[in-house]
Amino acid sequence: MKKILSAFDITGPIMIGPSSSHTAGACRLSYAALKILGEEVSQVVFQLYGSFKETLNGHGTDKALLGGILGFAPSDERIRQAYEIAMQQKLNYSFIKMHNEADHPNTVVFKLTGINGAQMQIKGASVGGGNILITKIDNTDLKFTGKYSTLITRHWDQPGVVLKVSEILTKFKINIANMNLYREYRNDLAYMVIEADENIPQQCINHIRELKDIDYAVSIARLF
Repeated sequence: MKKILSAFDITGPIMIGPSSSHTAGACRLSYAALKILGEEVSQVVFQLYGSFKETLNGHGTDKALLGGILGFAPSDERIRQAYEIAMQQKLNYSFIKMHNEADHPNTVVFKLTGINGAQMQIKGASVGGGNILITKIDNTDLKFTGKYSTLITRHWDQPGVVLKVSEILTKFKINIANMNLYREYRNDLAYMVIEADENIPQQCINHIRELKDIDYAVSIARLF
């Protein structure tokens, strides 16, 4: 079936900067990494691949990435002052241009440390028109687009975990649009990415975090 393009696909998002891939997508990608970490960032290393490393300063990719980590949307005027605001908030950051190739030309790996000590490595790409794709969290390959309200869990791969999480979502009248499970090894830590039609309230996440086999759970509101 031929895909019907929307106006958003053709024109791209409302944004600060000249390029939907190198600025809007970069900002949204960075914002997604912030939300996946689940707490304010105190330190971040941006590892840049492909055209991201080439357009870092010229297209404002650097400010867009910093802006996303600071919690700014692609249309937020504060992106222009991202360096100054990062300094004010004592955000420790660095940009590293990687010489090896990635699967997608607009790829970045975030090495994050949160203000409460959480640490995470997140890989993603800006795939055009302001769209993004998160492809890896720590050592686990997965897929997250930000196009739905999303629940991400890290849990022990044990029978009944998926059912218990689904029951809690049902209790809060959350309809599951898509669900995918990702693991490296059987009975080890695994990730679950659940895309929902409704926003997932914090109270629901709190109940999920109380489950015995849940190591981590976070909800991310639809990004666009």
